Amino acid sequence: VQLQASGGGLVQAGGSLRLSCQASGRILSYYAIGWFRQAPGKERELVAATVWSGGGTYVADSVKDRFTISRDNAKNTVYLQMNRLKPEDTAVYYCASGVGDTYDYWGQGTLVTVSS
Repeated sequence: VQLQASGGGLVQAGGSLRLSCQASGRILSYYAIGWFRQAPGKERELVAATVWSGGGTYVADSVKDRFTISRDNAKNTVYLQMNRLKPEDTAVYYCASGVGDTYDYWGQGTLVTVSS
């Protein structure tokens, strides 16, 4: 499985961005796909996750009212819609995929910078 993340950039606080994760290769329907982020000096954290086949989604409490994860199976693409961005959302965002909570496949990351 290959993953290509895109959509990062510089945005002012309160603004929005939509990240995209294009997947290719042998994608199995039961694979989970998640968005992680890592800010400088901080540990990587899972922001949101879903499953290619549908079902439930997970969104971290820290972003629950602002971020939404969605997918377009026809395009093999998962999105992370980020609204009302805050400076503390500044990080490199990665998409990853795997079985359950084991993410074996990782994209290259896209930088999100939120200015105050």
